[in-house]
Amino acid sequence: MISTSTWLITIGLLFLVILLDLGLAVIRRNSQTSLLEAASWTIFYVGAAIAFGFLMPAWSSSQGQKEFFAGWLTEYALSIDNIFVFIIILGHLHVKKEKQQLVLLLGILLTIVMRGALIPLGAALISRFSSVFFFFGAFLIYTAFTLARESADEEGWKEGKIVAGMKSRGVSTFAIALVALGLTNLVFSLDSIPAIFGLTKSAYIVTTANIFALMGLRQLYFLLESLLKRLVYLSKGLAMILAFIGIKMFFEAFHGVGINEIFGVHVPEFSVEVSLGSIVACLIVTTVASLTATRGIASSD
Repeated sequence: MISTSTWLITIGLLFLVILLDLGLAVIRRNSQTSLLEAASWTIFYVGAAIAFGFLMPAWSSSQGQKEFFAGWLTEYALSIDNIFVFIIILGHLHVKKEKQQLVLLLGILLTIVMRGALIPLGAALISRFSSVFFFFGAFLIYTAFTLARESADEEGWKEGKIVAGMKSRGVSTFAIALVALGLTNLVFSLDSIPAIFGLTKSAYIVTTANIFALMGLRQLYFLLESLLKRLVYLSKGLAMILAFIGIKMFFEAFHGVGINEIFGVHVPEFSVEVSLGSIVACLIVTTVASLTATRGIASSD
């Protein structure tokens, strides 16, 4: 059980880092982000998440540490997929390069607020109704099926009625982009929150894993722009991860309602080590396969 003081210290420190990032984005709102700057900040945020995970047993447990890494990796992978949609949105709306970092950070802050509201709701549902895992599992398997069917060259985002209406009323491009990112992030949150609750039931781990996965996405956006056409199997890899977590949720739901055997066969239970290993292996295979398959694209750029 995480103490109130640990909660307050953790959220306070993360809030200060986010505030620093916001300040830098405001100061540099009229400047383009260089590749070196994007890479440096991405390494910093990834390193911060890894350091946090390694130190976690000091105030949590070794089990919590494994659940954090599994949750953070899953959320980070989903965030990378989201970034590719952001690239399409900002390109479609013709947002100037120097304005992109501020709209991205504000969009990410909106996501943190949205997930901050959804996480307690998810935790409350799980604590009261273990059968809710049936619904979450089915939703993740459906999402996995949808991702697996996506073509690598599909745009992945279509301009909705709200964005079209704002355009017709002469709303600024910056405001339209912010609303578009906010709406897109809300849809993505409906996938990511059930996914991480399939790996841990700790609201503290769910919250910190989400925040660490979202921090630094502004810089990661500029780092991944050139890789948009190379990670062709990312959606397939994410589909496998979501399907795995969805099936794991179904098994947990059966145990939660007292069904430990089906037709004489014991319902499996996946340890956090198996979950973490499966997620890492899937991401490595997906990345290597994508970069290998698109070597021609890299050499022609």
